[in-house]
Amino acid sequence: QVQLVESGGGLAQAGGSLRLSCAASGSIAKLNTMGWYRQAPGKQRELVATISSGGGTDYADSVKGRFTISMDNAKNTVALQMNSLKPEDTAVYYCNAAGWQGVNINWPFEVWGQGTLVTVPS
Repeated sequence: QVQLVESGGGLAQAGGSLRLSCAASGSIAKLNTMGWYRQAPGKQRELVATISSGGGTDYADSVKGRFTISMDNAKNTVALQMNSLKPEDTAVYYCNAAGWQGVNINWPFEVWGQGTLVTVPS
């Protein structure tokens, strides 16, 4: 089973920065994509940023120019550097990973982390 462990959430002032990290472990044959999603109170979960193993990235319009996603393929980790934080960035942030698992036989997986809370007071 592939598992994700997130870290780095917390409290930040408006205009400040936080860095989220997520590490994938288990019988990972290949990671295709990793990403971050968030869910604010009373709202649906939404994409924040994703990155492919080849380095291609995708960002929500609301975070472009402020957030940067990066991936370490060797360590199976993904990070989200969040700068110029705004109160509307307050949410639980979830790490996501998709790829192939297994040793001799591979099968696809998609997993979610447990979530980490980011709070930016207004």
